[in-house]
Amino acid sequence: MSTTNTLTRRIPAARIQFLPEDRAWIAARIEEVLSTGMLTLGNYGKEFETRFAALCGVKHAVSVNSGTSALEIALRALGVERKDVIVPANTFFATAAAVVHAGGVPVLVDMDPESFAIRPEDIEPELTPNTAGIVVVHVGGLVSARLPDLQDFARRKGLWLVEDAAHAHGASYKGMMAGAFGVAAAFSMYPTKVMTSAEGGMLVTNDDRVAEEARIFRDQGKASFLVNAHTRMGYNWRMSEPHAIIGLKHLERLPAMIEDRRRVAALYDEALARFTSLRALKVPPGGLSNYYKYIAVMEPARDRKQLKAALREQFGVSLSGEVYEDPLHKQPVFERYARGPLPVAEDLCARHICLPLYSGMEDDEARQVIDALAAVFE
Repeated sequence: MSTTNTLTRRIPAARIQFLPEDRAWIAARIEEVLSTGMLTLGNYGKEFETRFAALCGVKHAVSVNSGTSALEIALRALGVERKDVIVPANTFFATAAAVVHAGGVPVLVDMDPESFAIRPEDIEPELTPNTAGIVVVHVGGLVSARLPDLQDFARRKGLWLVEDAAHAHGASYKGMMAGAFGVAAAFSMYPTKVMTSAEGGMLVTNDDRVAEEARIFRDQGKASFLVNAHTRMGYNWRMSEPHAIIGLKHLERLPAMIEDRRRVAALYDEALARFTSLRALKVPPGGLSNYYKYIAVMEPARDRKQLKAALREQFGVSLSGEVYEDPLHKQPVFERYARGPLPVAEDLCARHICLPLYSGMEDDEARQVIDALAAVFE
């Protein structure tokens, strides 16, 4: 493929899809709530919660203003103050920050090279009498085949399990949806995610007490929306009705958007099977990824900054953000939370890339990415 022809079309790292009819539907309902003045904790928020709980196969969903808030609220409801919480090293800042803001201490552990998640054998050496629970992250929308082992491990050790499912809307393993494995789960609705509410998040749970606590915490710690009796040290973590309206429409579109992503991922899978220096991260048998990220590991390592520049400048292809560029113990604010070296995270955080993937991506765009990768790697 010639550079000239390639550069006539730029492939972005990500793209948000709102179809014209969806924009019209959203605008009409935002006009409705603007006219009524019911702009928060209204019927659209309740409907969004009901439908999202049904997606995950759980009893409760509580809408909030971000995935970070959803995770912090879950941790507050579980009482992590002055307790240790196991957190993977290869996750976003917010996973560990939520633990800190809830009063707990994140304990960073190494990662599984097969799933980018964490495993019982990585966790056990870090357990102490002060350990309260485990946060597992479904990196890139992939639910690890080791998650049932992790559930069993947590039960045997008397620990709770919380899912950071920020990436995992609609993902599953052996018929169980992301969000249904732990005592609670947190989803992000940030614009880069597979589905969005512009800004927002969702806490899901089968635990009645956690759901009740979450509803109190999200509304300034008030026992009820209609009274000023504050029973918890909460915060303004509410989701507005306009955001819930946007989320409702994207939730309706979610199955089709995931199918789009799986179609493109299948093209990448077929192509990368022939590569010798780039290995796709595999979805386990029985797993269904939503392909929030399509992760590929470079073998051997290359200068990722130079690689991304070459793909962008010579072939018009922008790679997505990593998961993650650096493990958390390399971030200045979290250096003190690692109790020892985390060699797998350090290696794979430096040695992977994420291919562009988004709803509405065309086959020709995917082939342009594949041709660019072949030119650079093979």
